[in-house]
Amino acid sequence: MARSLWFVKFLKKAFPGRRLIAKMTKAPLLGRAVDKMLFEGDDIMYLPKDNVAQKTIQIGKSLERPEEIALPSEIIHHFIDKANFHWIMNFCICRDASKCEDYPIEYGCLFLGEAARGINPKLGREVTKEEAHEYVTKCRDAGLVHLIGRNKLDSSWLGVSPGDKLLTVCNCCPCCCLWKMLPDLNPEISRKVTKMPGVNVTVTDACVGCGTCTEGICFVDAITLIDDHAVISDQCRGCGRCVEICPETAIEMTIANLDYIEDSIERISAVVDVE
Repeated sequence: MARSLWFVKFLKKAFPGRRLIAKMTKAPLLGRAVDKMLFEGDDIMYLPKDNVAQKTIQIGKSLERPEEIALPSEIIHHFIDKANFHWIMNFCICRDASKCEDYPIEYGCLFLGEAARGINPKLGREVTKEEAHEYVTKCRDAGLVHLIGRNKLDSSWLGVSPGDKLLTVCNCCPCCCLWKMLPDLNPEISRKVTKMPGVNVTVTDACVGCGTCTEGICFVDAITLIDDHAVISDQCRGCGRCVEICPETAIEMTIANLDYIEDSIERISAVVDVE
């Protein structure tokens, strides 16, 4: 049953306390219960920004022109073409709850698949394939980063089913993203939100320790300064924001998996059916 508007208002009120709630899941019994109720069967990945991927060196393959690189956004456009139903939310619940001033609040999630038909129509609208393609391009142009996959949390708060018929495409900013709580979550839950296959982000010797990459750029705070040198922890989800922002071009992203587009599509297709 589709959620009523009062429930959505309640979620927005509770949103600022998400990191405290996340920390509670580290209690073993509560963590297992939350995992089963809200994250069971999930597989979600962040996609690197296209402009970063264009500059990425794909190991084991020589590329003469950046245009020859398959871009991460192709994964989203693949599922838009495959989906039988396309639905855009009128607002981003994360940015709305946080009163975001840096990124468009009106750019909400794109939901694909049969289950999206059950979403409360007051929260958004059905769109055509062409409109969905244009929408995600517009989100990228606004500097937002895509997250894609099966997220039981979405089917739960939206009150729709079945969960394996709902594909989420989030358009995330570094300041308000729900998943800023990842470092606080029970590890069994947090590991379900991953990098794209084969992605690795490293800091080179060109780093001068300016700290730019530590100033609200990484949405999971995976970068710290140690002895005046940036260090990236295993919390990194490979979005590429730090690569883009570094004034010394001292952070590099490599994609070791040459079949990352196909492998990503196969992995998502294994948990969500959008046709």
